[in-house]
Amino acid sequence: MTRSNLTAALVLSLLAASGASSAQAQGFAPVQPLAAVTSRSDVAAGADAAARGGNVYGDVVAAPLRSQPSSRDRASIRAEAVAAAHAPNQNLDRRAFVNSEVPPQFQTPGR
Repeated sequence: MTRSNLTAALVLSLLAASGASSAQAQGFAPVQPLAAVTSRSDVAAGADAAARGGNVYGDVVAAPLRSQPSSRDRASIRAEAVAAAHAPNQNLDRRAFVNSEVPPQFQTPGR
């Protein structure tokens, strides 16, 4: 090692030592071991009670979700999905065209 490398290592070690001593001088205590004040069974019972209590911090109604029956039958929904999947412009990206304008021949009616 060269003299400059040794000097740099010495300076860095002195800075690290002074930083550690200043942390102790400021009153920072080392990490203390955890002292539990409740037993595992008490914690488990509290967790079960909290889970049964629901989400008290939620911003939605506490009523359960209910599905609403559709007025359309399954076959018509499936036919619409198949037609949309086979449409020639289903994967059309506006960015592929000049000024991000889709030409009229590629547009579907109703859009």
